[in-house]
Amino acid sequence: MADYFAEAGGWQTSAGIDAARRRDWRQRVAALRNDDRAAMIDQRLRELEHEWDIERALQFGFAAAGLFGLAFVAGRKPPWHLLAAVVPAVMLEGAVQGWSPAHAWLRRLGLRTAREIGDERFALKAMRGDFAGIGSHRNEDAVRLATLR
Repeated sequence: MADYFAEAGGWQTSAGIDAARRRDWRQRVAALRNDDRAAMIDQRLRELEHEWDIERALQFGFAAAGLFGLAFVAGRKPPWHLLAAVVPAVMLEGAVQGWSPAHAWLRRLGLRTAREIGDERFALKAMRGDFAGIGSHRNEDAVRLATLR
């Protein structure tokens, strides 16, 4: 699913949820900038490497539900056949429409898109000085640009 859903006009979730996610990571980045703690930035970057985005969580959930449904289809009564059919149907709907019913639920649980995680990672790397030698822009400008995304 990569970041297809996020790029295809957004996930159609509440604007308040999306704004809260952006505000949360910007506040985390701003707090690190004020404290100027390189170790904290490195720790947060390690945490981001292991954070699951919505697309990964949906892939895992659909795969697990599909396997569960298939395991119970063999020799069982028809209600289990329905589960095995519904999972691919919901996945297909997400691919065609760019929206999944599970997305709003996952957003409320705090999961973010790959792009949102990448934006925070970029801002942290800019604060750490990873882009200091690139181009003629100063590091502070890169941090400011990253937090405005």
